[in-house]
Amino acid sequence: GRLHPTTQVVREICEAFVAMGFSIVEGPEVEWDRYNFEMLNIPQGHPARDMWNTLWVDYRSAEGQYPMLLRTHTSPMQARVMESTRPPIRVVVPGKCYRYEATDATHESQFHQIEGLAVDEDGTMADLKGCLTVFARALFGEARRVRFRCDYFPFVEPGVDLSIDCCLCGGKGGRLCKATGWIEIMGAGMVHPNVLSNVGYDPARYSGF
Repeated sequence: GRLHPTTQVVREICEAFVAMGFSIVEGPEVEWDRYNFEMLNIPQGHPARDMWNTLWVDYRSAEGQYPMLLRTHTSPMQARVMESTRPPIRVVVPGKCYRYEATDATHESQFHQIEGLAVDEDGTMADLKGCLTVFARALFGEARRVRFRCDYFPFVEPGVDLSIDCCLCGGKGGRLCKATGWIEIMGAGMVHPNVLSNVGYDPARYSGF
């Protein structure tokens, strides 16, 4: 008679972003290669594709050039939303994703992900850090400390990962955080100029995260 824990957490995450002015949108779980990779600065043959073990669908468009797959992330909605909308944009995209993974304690072939996108004429890294700090404390408690470190994702530049201090050991180092005192909770970054150009936005005018 209760909501599944995953459903509860997804709703809590979305509520935290809605409180900051974001809308919730959803997208297809079976996606074109064009949106899953190409529009996100990951062209055919690019080594970054090796980051995603993909479940392909045996179907091609009438033109025969855009194979389909079970989406590997909810990021394709970045391109779909920007194609159909003009800035300012504030959306979060919850949904299921699929990867051809070996199953173990921390990996499955299906999982949930929540994409966020904000695009405007004056978005900055400071906006990204402020937004995600507010989110982390809304979800994990006001006392949480946050840490941003450089990371790589093909569709952002620069890219970062966001960690919070471990809620069990208080940052001292324990089993949950692998003795580091920190738990990585998400990746983020500024939208890559190529992604903006792919949807017809002028990167000299617009930026986002």
